Amino acid sequence: MARKSKSDMSELYLEENKDQIYENALAEIQSFELPLGTTLRSVYDDQPNAHQRFMEKLDACIRNHDREIEKMCNFHHQGFVDAITELLKVRADAEKLKVQVTDTNRRLQDAGKEVIAQTEEIIRCRIQQQNITTVVEKLQLCLPVLEMYSKLKEQMNVKRYYSALKTMEQLENLYLPRVSQYRFCQIMIENLPKLREEIKEISMSDLKDFLESIRKHSDKIGETAMKQAQQQKTFSTTLQKQNNVNYGRNMHLGKSRIWESKNEITLKRTFEEEDEHEEEVLTAQDLVDFSPVYRCLHIYSVLGDGEIFENYYRKQRRKQARLVLQPQSSMHETVEGYRRYFSQIVGFFVVEDHILHVTQGLVTRTYTDELWNMALSKIIAVLRTHSSYCSDPDLVLELKNLIVVFADTLQGYGFPVNRLFDLLFEIRDQYNETLLKKWSGLFRDIFEADNYSPIPVANEEEYKIVISKFPFQDPELDKQCFPKKLPMSQSVPQIYIQVKEFIYASLKFSESLHRSSTEIDDMLRKSTNLLLTRTLSSCLQNLIKKPHIGLTELVQIIINTTHLEQACKYLEDFITNITSISQVTVHTARLYGLSTFKDARHGAEGEIYTKLNQKIDEFIQIADYNWTMSESDGRASGYLMDLINFLRSTFQVFTHLPGKVAQTACMSACQHLSTSLMQMLLDTELKQISMGAIQQFNLDVIQCELFASSEPVPGFQGDTLQLAFIDLRQLLDLFMVWDWSTYLADYGQSTSKYLRVNPSTALTLLEK
Repeated sequence: MARKSKSDMSELYLEENKDQIYENALAEIQSFELPLGTTLRSVYDDQPNAHQRFMEKLDACIRNHDREIEKMCNFHHQGFVDAITELLKVRADAEKLKVQVTDTNRRLQDAGKEVIAQTEEIIRCRIQQQNITTVVEKLQLCLPVLEMYSKLKEQMNVKRYYSALKTMEQLENLYLPRVSQYRFCQIMIENLPKLREEIKEISMSDLKDFLESIRKHSDKIGETAMKQAQQQKTFSTTLQKQNNVNYGRNMHLGKSRIWESKNEITLKRTFEEEDEHEEEVLTAQDLVDFSPVYRCLHIYSVLGDGEIFENYYRKQRRKQARLVLQPQSSMHETVEGYRRYFSQIVGFFVVEDHILHVTQGLVTRTYTDELWNMALSKIIAVLRTHSSYCSDPDLVLELKNLIVVFADTLQGYGFPVNRLFDLLFEIRDQYNETLLKKWSGLFRDIFEADNYSPIPVANEEEYKIVISKFPFQDPELDKQCFPKKLPMSQSVPQIYIQVKEFIYASLKFSESLHRSSTEIDDMLRKSTNLLLTRTLSSCLQNLIKKPHIGLTELVQIIINTTHLEQACKYLEDFITNITSISQVTVHTARLYGLSTFKDARHGAEGEIYTKLNQKIDEFIQIADYNWTMSESDGRASGYLMDLINFLRSTFQVFTHLPGKVAQTACMSACQHLSTSLMQMLLDTELKQISMGAIQQFNLDVIQCELFASSEPVPGFQGDTLQLAFIDLRQLLDLFMVWDWSTYLADYGQSTSKYLRVNPSTALTLLEK
């Protein structure tokens, strides 16, 4: 047999495998154990005619099953026929039996109806009894739940929310789990979260009402706290003074024991009065009902939302803090505005301090310190701004007192207040500025009301009144009889009194600043120096420059400044007596009144020189020379004699001035007169001068020389005053004698008769 090719073998192998696949598929279809989709997909592959071949296999399989069924039916057909025949035979017997059974059943039913009825009644009773027992058991189990729920409702009605939460907790953990299968329990379980939310809302509403209430009444709380702090401070000061008195018991033993017993009685009465006062007066915390805070805190803590409540409380209080710290625009106009502002802040922090100490963790020290530091920065900024608008020193002083009470109050509650006392030093400068402005007006009023005349005293009583106001000592004046005059004018004692009043006013601000006596002494001296060197000095300078102040007034001003300068040492003693700090202390400042009054005096002296020269110029301007006259009048000009008489009377007033001042004024006047006369001769508008005019002019110069030689002001040595006219005298002598040969021969020599005659001046006059 010929060997088949490899391709034929492969086809044969594939055909055999396909037949096997079809047979497996048919077996799986008959078994119904696997999904048909998987089986059919395995049949329908990519081979052509796969469907047709599978259907052929399927038809062959069906035909085989049909033949087997037919064989089975043929085999059992005879037995089936025999069975039918048997059934037909027993049908008649079966009907008889049915009739008998039906009759028997009817008789049994009739006989058992009464038993059934009794049995059902017994069953029903037993069921009722069992139900009653079950109901009693369940009711006994449910009664505590209902009682607790009723108790919960009652607690809600009387607003005992914290107890209600505890009751809810017992219901949930202990009672409701026992009867959770009942519908009413499910309703309760569903209502409990709602009740919790209701409690939270109610407690939060109460808290909001509480926050609104303390926001409205924080000023009342703060006012009460500040009053109590003031009372405590006053009591401590009184107690300290009494202790100091007791401490000084070192002499007169018997008397000191009596004094000690008296002090003990006084202290005992003081303490008793204080105790009675404390019983009558409520504290700042007593004015506030903090129960809403405690209740809300407890409720939120029980509900596990304590942190939410803390955050909410702190957030709301921060908002209220910002509102409290916001000042009114017109706060600086009245002290009540500041008082209300401080009271609100104190009330706010009194509440926070109480919450800090009576609650656990609602607020912390870190939180209150942070809030206080924020508030302190705002307070300082507000006070700096508004205090700068205060122009009334009394208002600034009241503001200072309020700040001190405010700081002492909060310091008593544990808040640091050093920055407030540092601010007071800034406000002290503002206070001093307002004082300086006020005293500047007082000084101006005093100077305007002064008559610039010596103070007349008619008798010893009037003299003592003046001496009591101003420390004046003059042994020579004391020897004189009444009536007499004090050298200074009325403004001097008034100025001295006002300076002392200024020191008192400045001292008022330094009180209660927790500063040593040395620091207070230094502050008083510095502020007094400012008053003297700036305010009083400025007023004096302005006074000197006023046009209505004449020579007489200027002379009196010089005398006044001299006495005020001498009184500066008494002002230093006055400050020393107040502060008990000796002037020999190294760091003690000195008053600068000496330089102030010296400067004022120098200014007045310069103004005297200026006004004298102006007056001389006024007389010179009315001079009316006939420069072309042939002969002189034989007497001095009228204007010049009036001028000399004016100078004589003026220099008589200068007798009260220091000698050098009067001498300098006199020398300055003579020099200015000489210069003015020289300028009159050399005036460029004057084109021609006759010898008669020269002679008349010479007569006027002679009167000037006679005035200088009459010593209008004592103290000049020799002919010092006459030298003011030496240039004019030599020039006139040259023209009167017409001694040009001598002038030309001796020119330039120190022994020249006409040494002070300038050639250009002589030539100019010669041309005229």
